[in-house]
Amino acid sequence: MSSKLALSNGNSISLRDGEKIVTGDGDVSIYEPLASGTAEDILSMQDVDPALNAKMHLVNNAIDEIGWTPYHWKLFVLNGFGYAVDSLLLLLQSIIATPAGYEFAPSYARALTIAVYVGMLLGALFWGLSADVIGRRFAFNVSLFLCSIFATVAGVAPNWTSLAVFIALLGFGGGGNLIMDTTVFIEYLPSNKQWVLTWLAAWWGLGQAIAGFIAWGFLSPAKWNCTNPFDKNGLRISECSYHSNMGWRYVMYTSGALVFVMSVARITVIRLKETPKYLLGEGKDAELVAGFQKMAAKYNRSCSITVEMLGVCGVVNSTHGKTKFSISELMVHFRGLFATKKIALSTVLIWLSWTLIGLAYPLFYVFLGSYLSSRGADFGNVSTYDTWRNYALVNISSIPGPMLAGYMCNWKYLGRKYTMVIGALITMAFFFAYTQVRTQAQNVGFSCAIGFCLNIYYGTLYAYTPEVLPSAHRATGNGIAVACNRIMGIMSAVIATYADTTTSVPIYVCAALYIAMAAVAVAFPFEPYGKRSS
Repeated sequence: MSSKLALSNGNSISLRDGEKIVTGDGDVSIYEPLASGTAEDILSMQDVDPALNAKMHLVNNAIDEIGWTPYHWKLFVLNGFGYAVDSLLLLLQSIIATPAGYEFAPSYARALTIAVYVGMLLGALFWGLSADVIGRRFAFNVSLFLCSIFATVAGVAPNWTSLAVFIALLGFGGGGNLIMDTTVFIEYLPSNKQWVLTWLAAWWGLGQAIAGFIAWGFLSPAKWNCTNPFDKNGLRISECSYHSNMGWRYVMYTSGALVFVMSVARITVIRLKETPKYLLGEGKDAELVAGFQKMAAKYNRSCSITVEMLGVCGVVNSTHGKTKFSISELMVHFRGLFATKKIALSTVLIWLSWTLIGLAYPLFYVFLGSYLSSRGADFGNVSTYDTWRNYALVNISSIPGPMLAGYMCNWKYLGRKYTMVIGALITMAFFFAYTQVRTQAQNVGFSCAIGFCLNIYYGTLYAYTPEVLPSAHRATGNGIAVACNRIMGIMSAVIATYADTTTSVPIYVCAALYIAMAAVAVAFPFEPYGKRSS
C-alpha cells in the first residue's frame, strides 16, 4: 500500500507504508524508514548528506521494486568478462616470461611482472577516479578494448624492453576492470541479490583457466617453442629465433582476439547507460527516473518512483567539487571516504585488507619452490604438457570458491565478515600443510585446495568493498584498494629478486598475514547482510 504526502509547496509524493519524509519549506530535514519490512541502507545512519540519504532510499526502493531481471543476467556475464580479463592479464606475463626470455635473453627476468603491476596500479587509480568524475560508462566500454589492442601488439614485440612496455599498457587498460565491474553491478542489484556480487569472482578463476588452456595449446608443441638455450650458469649455448619460438606470440594473439570479442559484446549486447546511483550523485533525477521506467516497462515490472518524489528530498551537495576537472573534485571524493569516523575506519580496514592479501599470496609462492626443494621435495621430470594441464586444473578449482562464498555470506550467522574470516583461516591452514608436500600429486592436490579456499576470502572481499563504500566515491575508494594490492605485487617481485628464498621465515610471515586478514575482517564496522548499499 502507498499514501500521498502533501507538501507546503503544493506538491505531493507517494510513500510506501511505514515511510515518512518530514520537510520544512520543501527541504528534507528528517528521513526515516519506520517499518521493519523496509530494508535499511548501509550508510543511512551516518548523516553525511540528508538529501542524499533520502534520495538513496527512494532509489533503492525502486531497484528492489523492479527486482532481478534478464538485464542483470547480462550484467553478470559482461561484468564477469572484466574479472576474467584481469586474471588473464596477470597470468599472461608470467606464462610468456620464460619462452620470451629464451628469445630475448633479458638482463632483468622479472621486468614483465613489475611492468604489469605498475600498469595495473596506474590503471586502478586512473579508471577509479575518472569513474566518479565522468561516469562509469566510459571506463566500462573502453578498458577492455584497450586491453585487446595492447595484448595483440605485445605479440609482435621485437625485444624485451618493448614487450615490457606493451605489457604495462595492457595492464593499464585492464587496471580498472575489478573496480568497474563490481561498481556497475552493485549499483543495479536489488538488495536481496547483493550476495551475487561474490559470484563475480568465479569469472576470475575462469579467466585463469582460459589462460592455462591457451598456454597448454600453444606452449606444449615443440614446433612452436625453443628448448632452454641457456646452461646452468646462464650462458647461451644455442639460438632461439623468432620463427622457432612463436608459441608465446600465439598466446598473446589469441588472448587479444578473445578480449576484443568481449569488448565488442559489452558495447553491443548490454549498451550500458549510466548507473542510477551515479546519476543520483550528478543530480540528474529525470534521467534516473526515465531509466527505471524504461526498464520496468521492458520487463513488465512495477516502478513507482517519480521525479517529484526525488525533488522534494532537496539538493545533493556532497558528491562533487566546484568544477569536475580540478584538484578540489579529487579531494571531494577522497574526503568522502572519511566523512565520519565509522566510514573512515571502514575505508582504512578495506585498504589494509587489500594490502595484506596483495603481499601474502604472491610472497608465499615466491619462496615456496626453494623452500620445498631445500626440504627434499621431488616433483620428478614433469613434461611441458603435464605442466600446463596441471596449471589449468588448479585454476579451474578456484571457480567454485566464490560460489560457495556467495551462499555463506548470505547466511545471517556468517554474513560477509565471518565468511572472510573462515576463508582466510582455512587458506592459512592449507598453506601450512603445503610446506609438507613432497610429490607432484600432492603438489597438484594442495594447489587445487588452496585455489578453492583462497577464493572464498578473495571473492567476498571483492564484493564487500563496493557494498560498504559510499556510491558517490565508490570507484575512487575501490581503485585505491586495488592499487594497494598492486603495490604489494611489485614488492613481491623485488623481494623475489634480492631475498634469500631458502629460509622458512617468509612462509610463517605469510601465515601471520592471513591471521591478520581474519582479524581485520572481524573488525570491519559494517556488515552488509540484510542491508542495502548506499
